[in-house]
Amino acid sequence: MTSTRIARTAVVAGAVGVVVLTGAGTASAESQVAEPATFTSAFTVMATPEMVVDADSAPAPGQPGAWGTFMYRINSDLDVLCYDISITGVTPPYQSPAKTATHIHEAAAGKAGPPRISLPDPVDNGRGRMVSSGCLQGPFTTGLAPTGTDTGDGFTLAQIEADPSAFSTDVHTTAFPAGAIRGQLSQVPTGGVETGAGGTADDSSSGAPLAALGGSLALAGAAAVAVRRRAVRS
Repeated sequence: MTSTRIARTAVVAGAVGVVVLTGAGTASAESQVAEPATFTSAFTVMATPEMVVDADSAPAPGQPGAWGTFMYRINSDLDVLCYDISITGVTPPYQSPAKTATHIHEAAAGKAGPPRISLPDPVDNGRGRMVSSGCLQGPFTTGLAPTGTDTGDGFTLAQIEADPSAFSTDVHTTAFPAGAIRGQLSQVPTGGVETGAGGTADDSSSGAPLAALGGSLALAGAAAVAVRRRAVRS
């Protein structure tokens, strides 16, 4: 089934302003699409302020007390990423030189790296959390081109599947431009749900944020069962 691609308006809150993708730009930018029937992989993240680093890979702690959960489901055959994001204690306005302030970076733990995907920034759900969910289909763009080429250019979701530990996710704000929170992607295993914070769903020593994952971990566990692996192609 072919999904209808919808032109997307990317909004960066605060001082960064609004970027509208129109005309020729729309054809090369990611599109909001319906959720595919199957996924080739799934990843979860527990993002905290302690994991933030600056552009020189030096520790740059984010917003105290903030944390977030990120669930990513991937169909790399279709280059579709579905995301469920919930953050708590992060204070807008958002700010980033990219077209949004919520990203997946190609960056190993403790290292800086370029954003490869810009995700819609979380918005207040009226119940004390900021949330964002949906599905995007590549080709991906970030609106950031420090060398003249967009940092999403040529990127595919198969690269995350090949080495998930090389990728992190974060949210940037005016008060914490290096990142209010950050966490590393961890692939959802069949025997438990890794959190990206050095623990698993049954690790009782990781503190309140880990315990508060709740529904996100349940979703991740369900995804682990539902993910259909592609057959190895000879």
